[in-house]
Amino acid sequence: MAMGWSSVIVVIIVGVMAGVEAKGSRFTGSDWGRAHATYYGGADASGTQGGACGFGNLYSSGYGTSTAALSSSLFNSGLSCGACYELTCDPSGSQYCLPGGSAIITVTNFCPTGSNGGWCNPPRQHFDLAQPVFSKIARTVGGVIPINYRRVSCLKSGGMRFTVNGNPYFLLVLVTNVGGAGDVQQLYIKGSSTAWLPLKRNWGQMWQFTGNSGMHGQAISFKAVTSDGAEAISNNVASSNWGFGQTFEGSNF
Repeated sequence: MAMGWSSVIVVIIVGVMAGVEAKGSRFTGSDWGRAHATYYGGADASGTQGGACGFGNLYSSGYGTSTAALSSSLFNSGLSCGACYELTCDPSGSQYCLPGGSAIITVTNFCPTGSNGGWCNPPRQHFDLAQPVFSKIARTVGGVIPINYRRVSCLKSGGMRFTVNGNPYFLLVLVTNVGGAGDVQQLYIKGSSTAWLPLKRNWGQMWQFTGNSGMHGQAISFKAVTSDGAEAISNNVASSNWGFGQTFEGSNF
């Protein structure tokens, strides 16, 4: 069973919602594939907080216990963060499957090479699940189970959330609660006096904008692009008096 290895603390302050627009949000998911699954943490999902996607406290960020750490062949160096999968246990390979058991998970962490049993070593496709969601598809006594998996659309309540930290010369934006494909591949920022400017992915779903950004004192908008090419534009989600450590709610897919 692998353990999540990184975490981040994000200050959450109630944000505001402004003009929003979503384009091309028709994510249809993928065909079924085969993999294996283990679990980590306790029955209360202890040990699953934080993680390599930067989502911090998974309860306050809206992901709860229906989460998973993916092996490197699926994690895609963090670009899979926020993607959603449907999982079922394959009864032909395990006596511990629960009949009809199915679960939807969101990718929130990375299962590193060298984890117990080597299940996350390349080229294996593997899901290390929070124990509560593992318990939806199999008895935990099984430990390791064969599964069927497929990408599905992420169904999230409310808008996409942007948590802004940094200083006048460095912005670090965490994107959470993304619907549709769920996995933001590119994020753009726009001040009330600027054009759209690309942010660079720092790690997980943390996006950075460096240099003398000049964004402080401007109303800001965000444009998120997911792996299926869909765009969601959140216009003026932060008013000109926004502050670091605040979270702003925008559009969704």
